[in-house]
Amino acid sequence: MLLDVQEIKEYLPQRYPFLLVDRVVEMDVGKSIVAYKNVTNNEPFFEGHFPHEPIMPGVLIIEACAQAAGVLGFKSQGKKPKDGYLYYFVGADGVRLRRPVVPGDQLRMEVNIITNRRGIYKFSARASVGDELVGTMTIICAERQVEVD
Repeated sequence: MLLDVQEIKEYLPQRYPFLLVDRVVEMDVGKSIVAYKNVTNNEPFFEGHFPHEPIMPGVLIIEACAQAAGVLGFKSQGKKPKDGYLYYFVGADGVRLRRPVVPGDQLRMEVNIITNRRGIYKFSARASVGDELVGTMTIICAERQVEVD
């Protein structure tokens, strides 16, 4: 494992219950990342989505991929949120979700940098559970400088 959840928190401003990356197992800085989200039965979103047939909302699968992309972006630039930088999710293109993610699944996110121009990143992302494809998408994030207290 390259980064555990404590180290991931250095690169992502999100916290429970919205931190959706549990560990990073591979990274080629400036190119790609492989990260995991362990989906447990006690995830807060399962209370309402859906109580008798829990399914991870598709928008949270997209968000998990975007968070993995954020870790890659920060590591690639040698920056952290504490330095006054954030990566804002600004879009997703070509999203295709093929399989539901349910409690007990381990969501694997593979993200590759396509381009980085003037702080606008484009990433290709692929989410899977085991050998089954969950979804594919292109994620767009914008690096922004923010004030730090």
